[in-house]
Amino acid sequence: MNNKIRVARAEVRMTQQQLADAVCVSRQTINAIESGKFVPSTVLALKIARTFGKQVEEIFSLEEGE
Repeated sequence: MNNKIRVARAEVRMTQQQLADAVCVSRQTINAIESGKFVPSTVLALKIARTFGKQVEEIFSLEEGE
């Protein structure tokens, strides 16, 4: 799964910690999602997208063959 969290954070000048606080997870969780080491739950993906005012598909996408 690909994601554009880092880009979305940069657009609004938000740190990993600020995003983590907004969605009630640790900064390490945000880091793991951004680096592709962790796939978020549906609820967490929705919370992240809502934080940026975007649809889930604007933040997350499946890789070819997934």
